[in-house]
Amino acid sequence: MAFKYRSITKKDVGTSMSSINVTPLVDVMLVLLIIFMVTAPMMQSGIGVNLPQAETKSTPADEGLTLTITADRYIHIQDQVINQFLLEQKLTEYFYGREKKVVFLRADSEISYGFFIEIIDIVKKAGIDEVGLVTRFPEEKRKR
Repeated sequence: MAFKYRSITKKDVGTSMSSINVTPLVDVMLVLLIIFMVTAPMMQSGIGVNLPQAETKSTPADEGLTLTITADRYIHIQDQVINQFLLEQKLTEYFYGREKKVVFLRADSEISYGFFIEIIDIVKKAGIDEVGLVTRFPEEKRKR
């Protein structure tokens, strides 16, 4: 078995790989960008609450904490579900050391008035200064 040694010349090396073709990379990145742009609005998950209607607008300010009460009596602090019996402790911990203590309640219109008052009572026991109620503007007023 004979092995033949051959020297490599400049002609053998060539220049075919001296630059990278970025066109396929750009194509793939644009497709991914379009996919993320289409799916991003669908990924926004909020807590579905049927807010009661009111003639005046009420939107929560940036400086307070929003508590959401769903129709099946689940209490959410931002996106986290909280037990009713631990709510006072969680609110006390959240507002510890803060001067202004403001809570905005987003309650479903289907919950009972008694349960709503229980939650407000727990919020007041936690030392909250102000409690705001979030409502939605009536549909016929928006169209004008």
